[in-house]
Amino acid sequence: MRKLLAQIAEQFGTPCYVYDLDAICQRAHTIRKAFAGRFRLNYAVKSNPNGMLLCALRGLIDGLDISSGGELKRSRAAGWDATLMSFTGPAKSPLELREAVTAGIGCIVVESVEEARQIDALAEACGVRQTLLVRIAPAKVLPGFGSRMSGKPSQFGIDEEDALGAVKAIADLSNVEVCGFHVYAGTQCLDGPTIAASYLSWIEMFRHLAAGVDLSPRTLIFGSGLGIPYHDQDKPVDLAAIAESVVPALDALRAESRFVDARMVLETGRFLVGEAGFYLTRIVRTKRSRGFEIRICDGGMNHHLAACGHMGSVLHRNYRMFKVDPAVADAPVTAYDIYGPLCTSIDTLARAVRLPELNVGDVIAICCSGAYGLTASPLRFISHEEPREIIVQTVNGKHQSSDASEKEESGVVR
Repeated sequence: MRKLLAQIAEQFGTPCYVYDLDAICQRAHTIRKAFAGRFRLNYAVKSNPNGMLLCALRGLIDGLDISSGGELKRSRAAGWDATLMSFTGPAKSPLELREAVTAGIGCIVVESVEEARQIDALAEACGVRQTLLVRIAPAKVLPGFGSRMSGKPSQFGIDEEDALGAVKAIADLSNVEVCGFHVYAGTQCLDGPTIAASYLSWIEMFRHLAAGVDLSPRTLIFGSGLGIPYHDQDKPVDLAAIAESVVPALDALRAESRFVDARMVLETGRFLVGEAGFYLTRIVRTKRSRGFEIRICDGGMNHHLAACGHMGSVLHRNYRMFKVDPAVADAPVTAYDIYGPLCTSIDTLARAVRLPELNVGDVIAICCSGAYGLTASPLRFISHEEPREIIVQTVNGKHQSSDASEKEESGVVR
């Protein structure tokens, strides 16, 4: 990988993002194998909406979860059929909802009774019957999630304690059809027992709600919450152990007459593409300041907000990173503070990170950059050029690198 990334940095320049399609394919295979095909796979587009990546995912995963009208347009431009999409989000605009309904979207995930009534009126005006999933916000979320979306006052979903009455009210509407439930309680969890226990509790919740409204669900979406090891001390999620705990409960649910035809869907973004991505940035300045070795790069917070610790982190923790030079894998290391090019002290990529000697022109690769990287960052801060996006895949036994960059001009992505 060092050799390949070095070639990409030379060919395409830095800063740039690199996405390894082979690694993404392997991750999808690993998920399916762990659960022996019991889960369909939906990809959360918000994690990485690159158009070429979305094209590549066709045939690899089963559907998309979109969160805006822009993601609907982007996904359709990448060749995805709207019937294979679900549309989540707590503040969908009337225009976005109309676009989704008229496009024939597979299902809209409603997060309130008010939203369901709005869609009902829209569906009536359009002369269609719209399929809905009801998003439920669990009353309790176990410790271990990097970001909790439930178990507290939240803009996401209908509170579990109010869900039965809300689902009944939605089911009584004339121009919509409730086809199942959706839950996404938290993100970035590395603790297998916590994830397994969460899935088991959601199964019981689905069972209770379906019985309460006499519904035979066609779709049940499990927001995966599966995390990736961003930091050196992190340990990867043990999918096999999770499956061992969860599969018997999934089989028991499927054996019930009410759920025999239900599609179980695992929605994931970060876990599918995150570890398959690298951010490459080059050292442009070196200095020593008050006893510290400082290195300044051509890219930083403007391209990779999360790596600088500004996406939910209370304390900055270095992402895993390495020097892109195959010859220095076992070289002596030095502690460096690494900064980006912005005129702000918070543009900090790493503190006291131990790497082989770094000089002007050297390239470092920041791992786990395939999700929530480029489009989750303040790209226009100080108006630097956007980084390129490069997709790598094996074709006929050889690595093939393609420029997948997208430029925005006058509000139109080209």
